[in-house]
Amino acid sequence: MIGIYQDPPRNGEGDHAQHGGGVEARMRHRTVGATDENISLARKLRKRMSLPEVLLWRQLRQQPDGLRFRRQYPIEGYAVDFACLSRRLAIEIDGEAHGRGNRPRCDAKRDSVLAELGFYTLRLAARDVLNNLDGALALIIRHCVSRPLHQPAAGPPPRSGEDLR
Repeated sequence: MIGIYQDPPRNGEGDHAQHGGGVEARMRHRTVGATDENISLARKLRKRMSLPEVLLWRQLRQQPDGLRFRRQYPIEGYAVDFACLSRRLAIEIDGEAHGRGNRPRCDAKRDSVLAELGFYTLRLAARDVLNNLDGALALIIRHCVSRPLHQPAAGPPPRSGEDLR
C-alpha cells in the first residue's frame, strides 16, 4: 500500500491542548487575584533576588518535609518573597529598609490584605537568614506544619444515590 508520508508533529503541533501565552492562559493562571502587571513584577523580582533570598530559595526549592514553595509569588497586587500555598503561609525577608520611614505601615497594610485572603505572613530579618540559614529554614517548616492544610471548600458531599453534578 502506498501512503502519504507525514512529518511528525513538532513545536506543539498535534491534537493535544496548546500551551502558551495570551489572555486565556492568564485567566487560568493559578495566582491569587494577580493582575498582568503584578505577574510581570514578580517575574522581574525573581531575576534580582537578594543574597538572603537566593540562599533561602536554594533550601526551599528542595521541598523540605514535602512542602512546596513558590518564590516571588504574586498575590493581590503584591509579590511575596516566598509562599507555601498549601499552608497559606507568606514569607517575607526584610532588610534594614523595612524598619524605616513609612515601610512598617506599608508592611502592616500588606500583612492585613494577605490575612484577609487567609495567608499568615512570617517575616524574617535578612541578617538572621544570613547568620543562621538552618534556623530560618527550621522556623519556616515549623510554621508550615502548624498551619492547617488549605483546601478550597467544595460544599457538602452528595447524599447516596444523588448525581455528582
